[in-house]
Formats: sequence, structure tokens, C-alpha cells
Amino acid sequence: MRRILAQAKKELIQLRRDRLALVMAIGLPLILVMLLGNAISLTVTDMSIVVQDLDQTPVSRRYIDAYRTSLTFHVVPLAPSARPESALLNSRARAALILPEHFERDLRRGRSVQVQMLVDATDANTANVIRGSVAAITSRFESHLHPKIAGAPLLLDTRLWFNPGRKSNLYIGPGAFVVSLSLLPPLLMALAMSREKDGKTILQVYVSGISAHEYLLGKILAYYLLTTVAWTLAFLLVTTTMGLRVLGDPTMFLAGSLAFLFATVTFGAMLGSRAPDQATAIQLVQLIAFILAFLLSGFIYPLTNVPIQIRWISGITPARYYIDIVRDAFLRGGGWAAEWGQVLSLLVLGLALYGMTWRQMRRMQVKA
Repeated sequence: MRRILAQAKKELIQLRRDRLALVMAIGLPLILVMLLGNAISLTVTDMSIVVQDLDQTPVSRRYIDAYRTSLTFHVVPLAPSARPESALLNSRARAALILPEHFERDLRRGRSVQVQMLVDATDANTANVIRGSVAAITSRFESHLHPKIAGAPLLLDTRLWFNPGRKSNLYIGPGAFVVSLSLLPPLLMALAMSREKDGKTILQVYVSGISAHEYLLGKILAYYLLTTVAWTLAFLLVTTTMGLRVLGDPTMFLAGSLAFLFATVTFGAMLGSRAPDQATAIQLVQLIAFILAFLLSGFIYPLTNVPIQIRWISGITPARYYIDIVRDAFLRGGGWAAEWGQVLSLLVLGLALYGMTWRQMRRMQVKA
């Protein structure tokens, strides 16, 4: 145990001397949380849409007013003689709505009315949001029509749970918290492992009496403590600036956080043990740790949207499990009953990564 603590003390002394690394370890996660939490938004608002009303009746104007009152759209009138597709070609609007002649008359007679919507689908996600908003506005408009016009429509009462206001920060905030902590711990740990090879000081470790277990545990302990400080500051940041708070039993969140930090630090140790120098270690962390955490963790879109051929890679990504834990803690409050499997997966993954690193480093153990 004394050798482990001595190794951890040595790493902390080196970090204290390297002010730049210390600032990166503490400050960079906070910067990433602020950037990712505020720069990414899944809410589409003030989308320009041109409307061509070929009927010019009170009912058609009421239908157009429904779009004006929506936060999603910014309505731009279009002359009856103009071509709607021209507004899409010159980027004046992202969609064009065309109301046909006899719009009101056909509604009063109970006939179906064909309203045309042209949507610029160069951005597929925005196009889907526009299409869904148009369907919702149309359905709500039909439900408020006079019974003489629309009869007695079936009304659907929908209630949104956990995030009733559909605020993007409640969805993006937990993900930004996880992704930011998925970059720095493995990066610093990988640099610490590869620095020994780069400076040839690993030879001193080989000829010393320290074992591979003691060497790894000492390094992991030092960077685990440092990562815990970064986690605490990032947690305070998201709870004070993004309106997030832990719901339900906090012990699951704390246990999952401790398991996640262990898994990310050992992930960095595994990458650093295989990197011949610090430049390679940085590239490995950027290409593997951060990209996997950003693309294959469920941060932006569900993992079910990822092709099944590469979806399995998310199983070795610590952020994939921790993001479920954090979202449950901040939004649902399901606790252990909902997320015990994710905590267990992080523990198993962390131990597996440690075992892989030890196998790589065990050659330093010289038997007397």
C-alpha cells in the first residue's frame, strides 16, 4: 500500500509542477460543459415559411394565423402569382405552404382538402421537425373548427412527462456533462503513461521493486482524485447554470459517477500503455475516447438510430452507460431500480480495462 501511495504522491507532485496540465484538468471540462450545453440545441424556432393563400377567406386566414402564433415558424406572405419553389431555391424560406382555392367551401361541405407543403430537406432533421410541427398545427386547427364545419373530431390529450416544456438544456445538459468528462480523464492518464516512455523514465520503473499492480494503482489513484475535483466543479456548473438538480435517491448517481470516473481513467491508462509517445496518446484519445463518447453514447440521438453493424462498439464506451445514469438522476429519478445495470456495467468495464492494461505492463515484474 505504501508503494501505491508513493506512486500517487509522485504523480500529484508532477501535476503540481506542470501548471498547464493542472489548468487543463480542472478548467477544460468546465469550458466543454458550457460550450456543448449552450451551443447545441434541438429546438427549432423562428423558421421562415412562405404561405400562398389562393382562397383568401376567413377560414384560410385563421389557418395561417395558427402558424403565426407558433414559435416554430416565421410566416412570410407570398403573392398568388409567385412560384412557391422559388422561395426554397433562393433560401428565402425553409418551407412553403400552399392553400388551394375553395379551401373554406370544401371544409364547410365536409370534403377533404389537400393543403400542399414544400419542405427543404437538405437538413433532414430540421425537415422532420417542420413536418411534425405542421401536422400538430393542422390537427389543432381541425379540433377548434366549428362543429358545423368539422363535425365532432376525436381529440387526443397528450401529456409530456419528465420534460413537459421540452427544454433543450434538460436534454443536452446531462449529455454535455458526460461528454466533457469523457475527454480529460483519459487524456491526462494516457499522457502520464506515455510520458514515462517518451522520457525513458520507464526504465527506472522496470528496474525498481514496484510491481505492475502497484505502478498502475498509484497512477490511477492520483488521476482519479484529480478527476473527482473536475467532476465536482462540472456538477456545480450544470446545476447552477442549467437548472438541473438530482431527483430521487442520490446514492445511485454517486455510485455511478465513481464507477464512471474509474472506467474513464483506466480507459486512458489502457490507451497510454499502448502509445509509444505522447503525440500518439493524444491522437488515440481524440479518435477513440472522445469520438466514441460523442457519437456512440446516445448524447445527440438514440443508439437505436445507429446501424447495428457498429452499434456494438458503444458497449466499450463508458459514456454510453453513464449518460443513462445522469439523465435518470436529473430528469426521471428512477434510482437503483432503473439504473443498477448501468452502474454494474461501468464497474465490469473498468475492471476489464484495468486487466488489459495490467497485461500490457506486467513485464515490469521481475521475480527475484
